[in-house]
Amino acid sequence: MPDTTAIRRALAAHDETTDPDGTRTDTTPHGAAWIGARQMSTRDLLRSTPARLLAVGVALLLGTLAAGLLASMMATERKQDIDTFLFTTEPLARSSQDLYASLSVADAAAATAFLSGGVEPAEARDRYTQAIGTASAQLVATSDGLPGDDEGRRLLTAIATELPVYTGLVETARTNNRLGNPVGGAYLAEASSVMQRDILPAAQELHTERAAASVAPQSDFGRPPWFAIGLLIVLLVGLAVTQVVMARRTRRTFNVGLLFTTAAMALLLVWMLVAGVVSATAAHRAIRQGSDPLSTFASARILAQQARTQEILQLVRREEKADHAGRFADDTDQLRGLLRGYSSSIGAEEVARASQSLDAWTASHRTMADQLAVGDWMSAAMTTIESDPTSSATQFDAVDGALSAGADSARTELRDDVSHASKVLSALGPGAVVITVIAAVGVPLGLWPRLREYQ
Repeated sequence: MPDTTAIRRALAAHDETTDPDGTRTDTTPHGAAWIGARQMSTRDLLRSTPARLLAVGVALLLGTLAAGLLASMMATERKQDIDTFLFTTEPLARSSQDLYASLSVADAAAATAFLSGGVEPAEARDRYTQAIGTASAQLVATSDGLPGDDEGRRLLTAIATELPVYTGLVETARTNNRLGNPVGGAYLAEASSVMQRDILPAAQELHTERAAASVAPQSDFGRPPWFAIGLLIVLLVGLAVTQVVMARRTRRTFNVGLLFTTAAMALLLVWMLVAGVVSATAAHRAIRQGSDPLSTFASARILAQQARTQEILQLVRREEKADHAGRFADDTDQLRGLLRGYSSSIGAEEVARASQSLDAWTASHRTMADQLAVGDWMSAAMTTIESDPTSSATQFDAVDGALSAGADSARTELRDDVSHASKVLSALGPGAVVITVIAAVGVPLGLWPRLREYQ
């Protein structure tokens, strides 16, 4: 063969001469002929067709393993990130929202005792107790889910520290109120101050932090694994070029081994493209139909609860009623703006109900304000806390109930879409490993017969 003949000639050349008496004399420096011949043989060997085939085979084999295993790793990591969102990040955001709502409801229910006078209604007492119990449970749930170094733990510690102070002041106010002692109002006002000044701001900051942590990874879910897809495309181009060159030099149209590897990796590429697009589409739908509406409903509930608290404080703190009336108007105006700007189909019915109830609520509030303006404090209190269909309490419950139902609908949509994005990727990680291992076998099977021809 041409290549081996060149090597033999190089190895046989020692630059030796023959003397007239028949003896051989080395005319080169000591060992130089052998070293030069060996260098020439190595260089020629590396340039030979078998060496090139071997190098191409190793490159294709390593490229196949790298592209396939990287695709598997990226699919597995994406699924793990989505599962972390489903089972940790999003539930923590929900717990922080429930924590804020429970604390706000507890504060409003506690103030109802003062407005009722004497023995508070059993319904208000039960509502307060249930709200405090829910808040305590959400404190534990949120604390268990947060990492040890998370900033949210500082907020949870602040809430957990102030909550017993708040409940102690409420119990003292309740006791004095039952006994008819005017000091009960002072204790209740102090309890409300602790809630409004320390606890609720911390709870709202915690909710904002958890909501941001919930939204942040969702944008990543909507991006297909382009790097892995690009690497697979490069590998397929390399396989195609190798087969074309080999077909021209060996005069064989097909190389079964490399053709098998190409088909297997092309299958993996199609699988990744389909799974990536479907998963990304589900993630985008989760943001559009779930996350964005859920954020709106959460903000709307906070505004409604803040407005309700200001409404009650307008009666409890008569000397500051103008300030609380202004805050009530600001909160309800912002709430109305959120509801009017809502455009998603998810929770649209709940938004319509909340808007209608909000109009009725503000009408009841104006009635309360008119009664308070003429000094009819008792009628104003009854308008605020009674269960009459036209009372502020009833209308607020309708607003909050509609917003809560809308949030549940948006959350269900969010979790369903994200769960679908996770399921699409479930088999891709292990499947990519299997396909890669099988495809890699085709490289040596395709090149080995060609290498044997040069023996």
